[in-house]
Amino acid sequence: MKQSEPDFWVLEYITITKDPRTGLVVALGGTQHAAGILQRAGGFLDAPGPRGDYHRLPQGLTAGQQRLQATAASHALLAAGYSVHLDPVLNAFTSPDGDREAALRYLAQLSERAHRAGSSAETAEVLTEIAGPDEGLLPLIRQVVVSAWTTWSQRLDAAAEYVEPAERLGEMSGALSDAADRILLARNHAASATDQPAPTTPPSPERSAPTRPSPARQPPPAASRRR
Repeated sequence: MKQSEPDFWVLEYITITKDPRTGLVVALGGTQHAAGILQRAGGFLDAPGPRGDYHRLPQGLTAGQQRLQATAASHALLAAGYSVHLDPVLNAFTSPDGDREAALRYLAQLSERAHRAGSSAETAEVLTEIAGPDEGLLPLIRQVVVSAWTTWSQRLDAAAEYVEPAERLGEMSGALSDAADRILLARNHAASATDQPAPTTPPSPERSAPTRPSPARQPPPAASRRR
């Protein structure tokens, strides 16, 4: 029996997200009934778009207000039976610094792993986390630096300005690549190294030369009496 594909009711699925370019909080999808819920529960406004109307929060709201109103709207839609995807950055029930705190915990754990590495293989695992070509820390940091340098340089070029620190920032991306390559070389060496097993019994201590017993002290002779 051929299994049929499930039906997906696209008008019952709503996405609430924050546009990274404009900073607007927008809601996409849904019916007119969903639009009314967005307006009443979250304060969303109707706005014309190239493919039909969409919904957005008013401009000028603080990040905290955006989170509260987007979360309230999403819960009202869920209660009405809609399927909702709420951007994690807009969820008022999660810590806004949760990702940063998780990254700091990861770095602290990685440092502890490096400190407690009991073999070359364990050291190689830590170095792979740092400089691995796919998801290593240094390649990811380099991507951030390149993105910052690219956007900054474009703004400077548009204004016909030259700023030396911006040029140095571009050079740093190459330095990060070189650092990652050097760490990978160390990682490969550690991964192929064969650790010497620790000795099972400690070496016997050297015998010290026998010491000659000191002679017993004799009592001093009695003094002669004067006559």
